[in-house]
Amino acid sequence: MTRLTMLATADGQWVLPGTPEFIAALGDPDPDYDSILFAVKNLGFIKFELIERSIAEIELHPRNVVLPALLAVQQQLFTSQVKLFRIKYFDQVWHSEITSSLEQALARLSELCAPVFTPALTDRFLVEPRDYSVLFDDETNPMRPLLQKWRMSFGHFDPGILSLALRQNLLNRMMIIGVKPREQEPVFRFIGEGHRWLDTRYQVSAIGEKIVNQPDRQYGEWVSEFYKSVASSGQPRYDLVTAAIETVKTAARPYTAHYERLLLPWKTPSDEVFVTMLSRLLEDRSSPVLAPVALDSSDDKKLAKSS
Repeated sequence: MTRLTMLATADGQWVLPGTPEFIAALGDPDPDYDSILFAVKNLGFIKFELIERSIAEIELHPRNVVLPALLAVQQQLFTSQVKLFRIKYFDQVWHSEITSSLEQALARLSELCAPVFTPALTDRFLVEPRDYSVLFDDETNPMRPLLQKWRMSFGHFDPGILSLALRQNLLNRMMIIGVKPREQEPVFRFIGEGHRWLDTRYQVSAIGEKIVNQPDRQYGEWVSEFYKSVASSGQPRYDLVTAAIETVKTAARPYTAHYERLLLPWKTPSDEVFVTMLSRLLEDRSSPVLAPVALDSSDDKKLAKSS
């Protein structure tokens, strides 16, 4: 089997393994380790292999890839005649995806290499990012079947998702958010009736409205960035969230919610991406009206590190 292996460097130049150009880009004249793997995982190189002129394999660590390397690989794919594309990417562990569509391969690479969204810390809204892959092994978490369906369906939305959420007792705490590439703001497509901080009439009238235009506009602007990030990256997001939300129902004091949240991006027949938000309250609050949660400086430091 004939293989041609090349690497795109961080500045978008092509080098061949073992050549002086590769060694110079590596910065180590005598490596005693897997230099190609090191360059991919640590230096932002993208490995490109052409197999029998019919299969292209792309290997990368998306969080270290910068734009020149990405554009070099996408240009190489665009001018090639291959019919099958395998994308192997590192995100704590190695993942592999296969497609026969050039357009899907190009789009997927862009999704994987999209900048990581780091939310700003505020006194009212706090987020602790978690690794969503732990849910695959947590048989007690009702969100697990939804994440499994997302993976097995390759992220393609279908009405069965609502039925599955209902069976898992998650439908009342579910939202579906629509994100279009040419629109500035995500919009509500579905709001479960279990969101106690929202007025019942608003849960109906808000469908089709922008996320930012909810009663607490500051909260709307904050959560909107998460939906846009998940839609553009094509990757799930799993967080623990504490939010002090101002509503018409709780004008005197904000309603404080501490919840577990899973965001899943779904492809649709149009260019709109559906982001499902599944959440579970983590504490049984005796009163729906609570004061904002105050964090001490040590908590701030922990959250800053986790973000």
